[in-house]
Amino acid sequence: MLGLRLTRRLPNLFAGNAFRLGLLAAVAAAALAYWAWLPLASPYDTRQLVVLTRPSPTSYYLDAEGKPAGFEYDLIAEFARRQGLNLKVEVADSVSSLIAGMVMDKAHLAAGWLTVTSERAGRVRFGPAYASERELVVCGPGVKLPTSLDQLADVRLEVVQGSSHAERLLEVRQAFPDLRWVEVDTTSTEELLERVANGLSDCTVTDASTFDVVWNYWPKLAVAMDLSESRDIAWVLPKDADMRLRQAVADFFVSIRHDGWLDRLKERYFGHLKRLDEADVEGILSRRGQLLPSLREHFERAQGATGLDWRLLAALAYQESQWNAMATSPTGVRGIMMLTNETADRMGVGNRLNADESILAGARYLAMLKDQLPDRIPDPDRTWMAMAAYNIGMGHLEDARRLAQRLDKDPDAWRDVKDVLPLLAKSTYTNRLRLGYARGGEARILTENVRIYYDILKRFEPVYARATASTGQS
Repeated sequence: MLGLRLTRRLPNLFAGNAFRLGLLAAVAAAALAYWAWLPLASPYDTRQLVVLTRPSPTSYYLDAEGKPAGFEYDLIAEFARRQGLNLKVEVADSVSSLIAGMVMDKAHLAAGWLTVTSERAGRVRFGPAYASERELVVCGPGVKLPTSLDQLADVRLEVVQGSSHAERLLEVRQAFPDLRWVEVDTTSTEELLERVANGLSDCTVTDASTFDVVWNYWPKLAVAMDLSESRDIAWVLPKDADMRLRQAVADFFVSIRHDGWLDRLKERYFGHLKRLDEADVEGILSRRGQLLPSLREHFERAQGATGLDWRLLAALAYQESQWNAMATSPTGVRGIMMLTNETADRMGVGNRLNADESILAGARYLAMLKDQLPDRIPDPDRTWMAMAAYNIGMGHLEDARRLAQRLDKDPDAWRDVKDVLPLLAKSTYTNRLRLGYARGGEARILTENVRIYYDILKRFEPVYARATASTGQS
C-alpha cells in the first residue's frame, strides 16, 4: 500500500517540479533580456570605449600585417587616445545591424562612414559632420547608362540593405513608382561594385569616396549620374548618450580641424586617388598576370632583406619601368628599378639589367632614404617622402621640406611637402634653395602614382608570409 501511495504521488511531484523549472527558466530569460537592454556604462567609468564599425574601403579593414586600419579606425583610435580610453572595436555584419546596435545601446558610438539621414536621426544621435558625400549611380561595362531618375527603372539595380542609398531610393520612388531594386545584406558597396563590374548586376549606388577607391580595381565601372547632392557623414551615438561623451566628441572634431590632424588623415587615405586614367589601371592589371609571377620571388627576397612590403617595391618598379628588366631611359638610368650609375655603384650592383640585382638594390636604396629622414616623421608620410627622394634625391627633398617650413607648412607631413615639390622648378624659389632647380613635380607624380599602384596590388596580391620587419605602410 505504501508503494502504491508513493507511485500515485509521483506524477504530482514531477508536475510541480516542471512548473517550478519552467518558472525559473522564464525568470532567467527575462533577466537576460533585461541585462541585454541595459545601456553600457559610461566609458569614463570603465575606461573602455566600445565602438561599432563595418568593413569597407572608407571605414575599417586589416592591413598587410593583419592590424586594424582604415580612415574611421584611425579616427576613433585617435579619439580614444586623446581621451585616455582603451578602445574596443566590434564589427557589425550589416549597416542595419550597426544602426540597430546603436538604438539598443550596444556601443558608445558607431563609426562607419555613415550618412546623416532624417530616418536615422529619428532613432539615433549624430555627432558633428566631418565629411560630405555625393551618392552616385555606378554601372558596369556594356550597360546603357541611365541619365535621369526615370531611366533607373530600366536597369537591374542593387543596393546595400539598410543603407542611406536604400533610403534615398525610397524617396525617389515617390516620384517614380516604377522604380525597383534589390537590397543585398552586406556591409559595404565594394561587394556590389564588384558584382556590377563582373556583369552580375547592371548598376548600384555608392558614395563617391568608395567609388574613387574601387575604380582603381575595376576601371570599367562608369558613373551614370548623381543620385543626391552632398550629404553629411558623421559618427552615431545612442539617443541617450553620456553627456560627457557627447561633449568630448564635439570638442574632438573642433580640435582636429584646428590642428590639421583631420586634413592629414584625409590626405593619407584619399589624397592620392583619381590620378590614373583607365589605360594606366588596365596596364598594371594585365601585366600583373603576365609579368609579375616571374618577378615576385625577387620582390619577396628584397622584402626579406629590407622589411619593405614586396607589393610596395613592385608598385615602384611598375611606375619606373612597367616591370621591364631591360628598360633604359635617354638619361642613362636602366633596369627594372631604373637605377642611375651612381646609385648602382653605391648599392654594389654589377649589372643593372639583372632583375634580381636591380630590385634588391632599389629596395635597399629606398630603405636607406627612409632611415635618413628625421625620426619624428611617422609612416606612411615617411615612406612617401623617401619615395620622392628616390626620384629627385634626398638633398632636393630636404630643400622642399625647408621651403615648406618657410611657407608655414608642415615639413613632416607629406600632404604639405607634395604641394611644395613643384615649386622647386619655379624661378621665384630656386635662388633660395641650397641645391637650386629640381623637377619636383615629377617626384610628386611618381609618388602619388606608386601609392595607387600599391593600393591595387594590396587588393589582389597576398602578403609575403616570411616578412622580417615592419613595412610601416597602410
